[in-house]
Amino acid sequence: MQIPSRLWRFARTLQEILYGMTVYEWVREFDKARGEVDRLFTLIVFGELLGIPLLPPYYTLRLLPYVVPRFEAWRRSMLRERDLTELFDQEIG
Repeated sequence: MQIPSRLWRFARTLQEILYGMTVYEWVREFDKARGEVDRLFTLIVFGELLGIPLLPPYYTLRLLPYVVPRFEAWRRSMLRERDLTELFDQEIG
């Protein structure tokens, strides 16, 4: 291997180590929070599909084009079974 290639690999490895030491947990928590807010929004807007009518159909129909691409994943996440081990992933505090 050439020296610039090794230097680039070393810099990349160092960058990944620093990322893991500093902001990895924050990014993971933000992704979880964003997913929860996204699921809650979809539940509020399209709750009647699960039997929970919350918004009038007019607003639901206006928002439908934005939600259709993510609808199947949302439905699976809302209807999947949850167990006690998922509670241990959250911090108590």
